[in-house]
Amino acid sequence: MDGSPRSVALSVEDGVRIEAIFGEELATQVVTPAPDFITSAGEAVIDSSLFAALEEAEMPARFAVDLAQMLGGIVDFRREVTGGETLRLLWREARVGEDRIGQPELTFASLEIGGALYEVVWPVSGSDRATIYVNGTVLRVFAQPVEGARLSSVFGRRTHPVYGNVRMHTGVDFATASGTPVQATAPGRISFIGWRGGYGRVVEIAHGSDTMTRYAHLSAVPEGLAQGQRVAAGDVIGRVGATGTATGPNLHYEVLVDGRPTDPLSDDRLAEAAESEADDTAALLRLVEARALLNENLGSDIAETTTERL
Repeated sequence: MDGSPRSVALSVEDGVRIEAIFGEELATQVVTPAPDFITSAGEAVIDSSLFAALEEAEMPARFAVDLAQMLGGIVDFRREVTGGETLRLLWREARVGEDRIGQPELTFASLEIGGALYEVVWPVSGSDRATIYVNGTVLRVFAQPVEGARLSSVFGRRTHPVYGNVRMHTGVDFATASGTPVQATAPGRISFIGWRGGYGRVVEIAHGSDTMTRYAHLSAVPEGLAQGQRVAAGDVIGRVGATGTATGPNLHYEVLVDGRPTDPLSDDRLAEAAESEADDTAALLRLVEARALLNENLGSDIAETTTERL
C-alpha cells in the first residue's frame, strides 16, 4: 500500500531467475527450474543443401553442422547428394513450460545416398561419443573433442584472426565457454603436456605410431594427467581456454599423420583406433533402439523396414 516493492525477479538465461524479497530483512535466491526433455522427430528431402532442407522442414538448421562434422569425411555432400535424398532426424530439447532451454541435441540421423544407408547414433549420457553405421554395420566411433561447441573455423587456408595475413589453418576450432571440458577423440597415449608458443597450453595424444591429435589453447589440464598415460575416447584431458595466440576461448584441434597436418573431419586413422575398442553388440543394440524411437516419434513404419538390414 505504501508503494514499496515486495519482490523483484530478474529472468536470465536458460529459465534461471534471480529473486529479491523485501521484508524485514532482504532475502535473495537463485531459482533454477528443472527442465522437461522433449523428444522430437522430423523428415526432410534434400534438394539443394542440408541447411535449406532443414529450414524448409522447420527443423533446427544448426544440425547441418553436426551432420557435416560426422559424415563429412565419409560422404561428399556436393557430389553424391544429387537431390531427392531423404533425411530423418531424432533430437531432444530441454524446456521449461513453452520455452526451450539451451540448444537442441541430435540423438539419431538416417540418410540414404546412392543405395547406402548412413546412420549416426549420439548418446544421451553426456559422454559425447557418436557411432556411425553404414547399412547396419559399425563404421566408426567418434568422440567430439568438445561437447555442444560451435565449429568456428575449419581446416585450410584462411585469413589469420590475429595477424591478418592468409596462412594455412592446420586444424579446426571449436568456440565455447572457457573451462568447458575437452575430451580425447580416440584411444591413445599422452605424448606431451606443456606449452608450445602460439598454441598456448597443449595436450598431445599418440594413436599408434603414425597418428597424433593436438588440443591447444587449454586453460588447464586434469590433476594427475601425465605423459605416457593411456586414455580412452571421451576421457577429459583438459579445459577450454585462450592461452597462446587466441582471440577468445576456443579449442584448436589438430590431427597429424606422420607429422603432417590433415583434416580432422575426414581422417580415417582415428576411426580405426576407436573402432578397435567398440563393442559391436552394444552398438547394434543402440542402433535398433534409436530406429524404434524414430519410428515411434514419426508415427510411421519407416524404421521397421530399415531394421531388417540388421
